[in-house]
Amino acid sequence: TGYLRADPACVALWRARLADLPRPLVGLVWAGRPTHPRDAQRSLALADLAPLAQPGVTFVGLQLGEASAQAASPPPGLSMVPLSQDIRDFDDTAAILTQLDVLVSVDSSPLHLAGALGCPAWALLPFASDWRWLRERRDSPWYPSIRLFRQPAPHAWQPVLEEVADALRVLRTARSADE
Repeated sequence: TGYLRADPACVALWRARLADLPRPLVGLVWAGRPTHPRDAQRSLALADLAPLAQPGVTFVGLQLGEASAQAASPPPGLSMVPLSQDIRDFDDTAAILTQLDVLVSVDSSPLHLAGALGCPAWALLPFASDWRWLRERRDSPWYPSIRLFRQPAPHAWQPVLEEVADALRVLRTARSADE
């Protein structure tokens, strides 16, 4: 149901670049634009994503901007391949998204791009999320490929991250069964 398409030449380039990485490939975006009025409610530090670390998962850092520097020292056990230095534009981001098993992201432009492309993505949403994500839903009518993970209370990221870690274990097991 995606309504955008990644540039085929760019997809071929990124397919070759990511081909030898162990799967599943999980993209990460942990922070939004710092000047956004509600950025403090939606953004995390990469260290906050430590509960997602597990063997057999390769995390691909799609974070841009100042927060991308955190990828140089990921949490222990989180196997990170930072790509921020190589992402030139949305064409690159779109091509990378098509190569991932899933994107895990705060409410950010790469998350919306994944939805527009029809690529699998898991949204980490604050308790009082943007109105576009509606309420009390695990899915999005605008982006059927996106699964929503919501804080149960303000500032309660731990339950969200534990739920995503469980979903990653399921993804990893399913991926192993397919190989």
